[in-house]
Amino acid sequence: MTNVIHLTPPSRINPQEARLGALLSNFAEHRRHGDDVFWLKENAEILNILECTGTKPGDAALEAYSEFYQTVEKRLRFFPQYYRFFLSITLDLEDLGMVGDQGERLVAWAQDQDLPRAELSDLQRMEAVRLMARRDRAPKGCDPTLEDRARYFMGRSDTFALPNKKAAYELTHLVFYLSEYGRCDPNLDADAKRSLHFAGLLAFIEQNADLLSEICIAMHYAGDIPPGLWTDWLKRETALFTVSDGMGLSVQDDYHEFLVCNWHQALVGDAAFAKGFVDDRMRFDRNVARATPMREMSEAMFSLDDARSGDWISMRLYMEDRLSPEAMRVLDQAETSSQHFEAFFHGFARATTPGALH
Repeated sequence: MTNVIHLTPPSRINPQEARLGALLSNFAEHRRHGDDVFWLKENAEILNILECTGTKPGDAALEAYSEFYQTVEKRLRFFPQYYRFFLSITLDLEDLGMVGDQGERLVAWAQDQDLPRAELSDLQRMEAVRLMARRDRAPKGCDPTLEDRARYFMGRSDTFALPNKKAAYELTHLVFYLSEYGRCDPNLDADAKRSLHFAGLLAFIEQNADLLSEICIAMHYAGDIPPGLWTDWLKRETALFTVSDGMGLSVQDDYHEFLVCNWHQALVGDAAFAKGFVDDRMRFDRNVARATPMREMSEAMFSLDDARSGDWISMRLYMEDRLSPEAMRVLDQAETSSQHFEAFFHGFARATTPGALH
């Protein structure tokens, strides 16, 4: 009688703490050096995602930041222009389990030096307010109209019916700060919620998973439900990321899109960071087989000149004749995904000329 032994191959997906340990080691030790501002940016992003999703990486994983944490005060004093990065990383490390009170001292020093006053952008001032509030402090001379200006910007939905990635990312980050990353209701009005839908439609038509992930996260924080077509597509795109490793690899990659796509998956309760990570340099590459209908759509609309119409029903047949089948498929999906599509298209068409230029 022959005994048949079935061997189950080991999964490349490690237990969570091992996976997160390898992921943090990659960003902390293998991709860039600690004095590089891009090191600060990448590590601030991954730590922020873990902190705001309540994902504890474990003490062993945080050891990769031990030397940084011990010297962060010295670094801040020499590079005060990067104070928001230093505060963000340090506060997240402590809130994720690192023992110490460096964060409180850094916030106090940044407050004493009046560092938020160096910011010209309201968005950056909003971030400074949020960071300092995490240790019960506020910037000197806090502007009482800051939030009002932010909400005024968010409520102009026409801004977000046109391709403008900078404005769209600022919209999502304002929701992050106002909601304390989902910890409280940001109290968005109907106009601001419409802005999120317009920005989301553009991101979906562009097939931009990076921006669409942030928009869907912001919608969740605002108590809105993102369209299922958007979130289903994000789930597929997240699964299609490839992770490669090796010291010679370029890190000019799609790491940010990888991070925010997995942030979205974690937020909705799906598996996040479910890849086989290794303790080495890694790069992250998105699915390259994506349609790019935005350029086709813009060129078709621009060619119409004064014959453009903001009425989607009348323009649909024209678009069908001029867009590739793949681009039209994405546009069809966008149309059915949101009740705001016709209003969005009216703004996107730019068919109403307010007046001649003089």
